[in-house]
Amino acid sequence: MWSFNFIGLALILLASRVMALTVTVSATASHPVPSTLFGQMFESGDGGLYAELLQNRAFQLVTPGTAAALNGWQAVNGANISVIAETEPVSSALPNALQISVPAGTTGSVGFSNTGFSGIKVTAGTKYKTSFFYRFPSRFKSNLKTVISLQSTSGQVFGSATVQLSGSQTSWKQVTATITARTGTSTISNLFTVAFDGVSASGQSINFAMFSLFPPTFKDRENGMRVDIAEALAEAGPSFFRLPGGNNLEGQTPSTRWQWNATVGSLLDRPGREGDWGYVNTDGLGLFEYLNWCEDVGMQPIMAIWAGYSLDGQSIAEGDLQPYIQQAADQTNSFAIAALRASLGRPEPFILNYVEVGNEFIATTNPFSPIISPNPADYDIHVYQTPSWFAQNSFFYDTFEGEYAAISTNASDIFGIPATGRLTFPTMQSSAGEAAFMTGLERNSDIVFAASYAPLLGHVTYNQWLTFLLASAGAVYRSTSYYVQKLFSLNRGDEYIPSTLPSPSGTLFWSVVRKTSTRQIIIKHRSTCHFVLPFSHVAATGTAQVLTGPETGSNTPTDPNLIVPVNSTIHTGKTFTYTAPAVSVNVLTFTAF
Repeated sequence: MWSFNFIGLALILLASRVMALTVTVSATASHPVPSTLFGQMFESGDGGLYAELLQNRAFQLVTPGTAAALNGWQAVNGANISVIAETEPVSSALPNALQISVPAGTTGSVGFSNTGFSGIKVTAGTKYKTSFFYRFPSRFKSNLKTVISLQSTSGQVFGSATVQLSGSQTSWKQVTATITARTGTSTISNLFTVAFDGVSASGQSINFAMFSLFPPTFKDRENGMRVDIAEALAEAGPSFFRLPGGNNLEGQTPSTRWQWNATVGSLLDRPGREGDWGYVNTDGLGLFEYLNWCEDVGMQPIMAIWAGYSLDGQSIAEGDLQPYIQQAADQTNSFAIAALRASLGRPEPFILNYVEVGNEFIATTNPFSPIISPNPADYDIHVYQTPSWFAQNSFFYDTFEGEYAAISTNASDIFGIPATGRLTFPTMQSSAGEAAFMTGLERNSDIVFAASYAPLLGHVTYNQWLTFLLASAGAVYRSTSYYVQKLFSLNRGDEYIPSTLPSPSGTLFWSVVRKTSTRQIIIKHRSTCHFVLPFSHVAATGTAQVLTGPETGSNTPTDPNLIVPVNSTIHTGKTFTYTAPAVSVNVLTFTAF
């Protein structure tokens, strides 16, 4: 007698009126479900996933002498600070430096501070690793006692470290220290401060470059990821990670495209570049860090290479493509960059099965012949629409890999403003619409290779899109869309099982899969539904995971847990009826074989 381990996923999204539908499930699989089906796409990490706490840490791509060049920095007690074009830069990639000039006759503590990315979280007992480079333009008579601290805007010091700056140091020297926070604070309006005695420094100028301040990182990686954000992303169970994003790869111009070789090695050798959303990318989060991150979470990297065009419409003529082709080939060549990889502490190659060419087309391997080739090929579809569009287009992939998000309620002005329907946060309605769409991804997983919600992460203060996660300097907020992604990703099957087919014009949508290593069924739905199962043995009870809330309800920084999944026990059998809340995504789990 054959025994099957089975997981069924069924999502039923109904209009506000209650209606019953019978769903009859087949015992025979129609196709395998790729393990890469649900994953994550990422764009830019500064101030978010990348754990660096200092903003504008290396004065990359700023105009020396301008106020804008000092973004994130401020003087302490009357010091004069400015960004200069260094005559002897710390590296060819980082030509600028911060110069502090202490006026003659200064007394008291004097120096400069960094405000972080709209704040710095300080936790009692935490050790923060910090470093910077310094040099004296002119030889100074003695050493300068320097205090590096984390403090509040009112001057309360949470932790500090003391170092000596040698007055005879006219070439660049790095200083490293560890700041242990003796106390912490619930607020994030804190400063990283470098200060010295004004009398001792009176009349002197000192140049500084390449600052850094790191809290503990995810898996204790050097130059790694912020723990709370990394844990939230890993918790969602992604099977792939698309790097370094889409627009982030293309650049506004060919010269500002993402170039892998400018993102590896020492931070001193990473010039950064103009980002696509109005701020500078430090590229501290580079190719090596991305690949380590994928391994740490257990995700397959889908690594993109530039396709010869940029966001401003420029494209490289065919006859001029060879240098770009070579750069792409070097990125994936285990021999050409083996020495560099080994020098970074990684002698063995990373496992790489998928390479994306450009932002909208993917060339991939298949399970039987891992050779990068344009055949077979998948198309990369990007969909940003209304909740109702997603619900109504559960069958979109019955006729494509992509990225998607329900971002507005106004179909005629999808990318508009909140006053015209643009969502500020994902809502229960928008997330339920995305879930309906995801049943179509699963139903058509014979042709849908991978799909991800985008954008993945936004800053509470600085964001331009509706995102899966929001973060401030001190916290991370999981949206309703985050929980939908997690429910689908953590309840996967390896075979798709046909069932009563939803009506393309209806409001009920579901999918059914089998997992051959366990004996479970999982069903998601919004209202009354009757299920008929073909298995000899079905458990009498199971578990319901329910995500529900007001149609326009959202998880926000002021109410971050308004809508979260809740578990309960349910009664099941070979046939059973389940009634779900009005606007919801429900996951029912029970044994069947």
